[in-house]
Amino acid sequence: MTQSSSTALAAAAPASAARAASRPRRLPPVWFAQLFIVVLIFSAWELAVRQGAVSGFLFGSPAGTFEAGWRMIQSGELWVHANYTLWASAAGFVIGTIVGTIPGLALWYSPYGAKVVEPFLVAINSVPKIAFAPLVILWFGTGVISKVALSISLTAIVALLAAFQAAKDADPDIQRMLVSLGATKRQIFTKVVVPSATPYIISTFRINIGFALVGTVVGEFISSKYGLGHVIFVASSLYDLNTVWVGIFSLMALGFVLYAGVDIAEKRLLRWKDQTYATNFKL
Repeated sequence: MTQSSSTALAAAAPASAARAASRPRRLPPVWFAQLFIVVLIFSAWELAVRQGAVSGFLFGSPAGTFEAGWRMIQSGELWVHANYTLWASAAGFVIGTIVGTIPGLALWYSPYGAKVVEPFLVAINSVPKIAFAPLVILWFGTGVISKVALSISLTAIVALLAAFQAAKDADPDIQRMLVSLGATKRQIFTKVVVPSATPYIISTFRINIGFALVGTVVGEFISSKYGLGHVIFVASSLYDLNTVWVGIFSLMALGFVLYAGVDIAEKRLLRWKDQTYATNFKL
């Protein structure tokens, strides 16, 4: 009896080992892995500065950055500058996206007009938009309007080209079918072109968030009394690297805030797209 039991256990052991090997290894939560990476980077940075491996004067330190940031939070200075940059970037992003998307979609109505303007759009897009920054500052002054205008100039052309290309790529077979059913051009535009272009337009939102922030910060670099770009520029000229890092990390935080807003808009627009497709052939 003992021998047969041992034989059964020996036979079952490889099967149990095989099941254990095939079972997927449980990984830690994503947030934990992300937090671990952040803690590891900051710990290594702080240790390198304390051990003298890198210069705290040239690279700053996490402890010094936290101290500078806390000081700016307590004085209210950080909120003033962050609020200035946030609203200028958000305004430039929203206005630039609207100003670019509407003409880009409208070009679908006139293939001839689209062919005429397409080389000009490509030429404008090939120029680094930052090159227009001095002109924008001269035209709109040193106030917040110039920062918004610079953000618009960066985001509008991206939105226009994306909307134009998305409208041009709308399914031609569906369009021909709707024409055969008696659909007007306006109905094809609203029921096929716009819904099919929506995912491509949304994909440019995330790109334009970065462009909007770049436009605002560059404007603050050139001429401004407020904004995180102004904080970074002044601190770097004084070799205050800890305050520079405060400005950089604050910009990262603003980016997360704007991305959260885009996620909300994306869900609503995709829901509208699905509802539109559900009634696509109700002409």
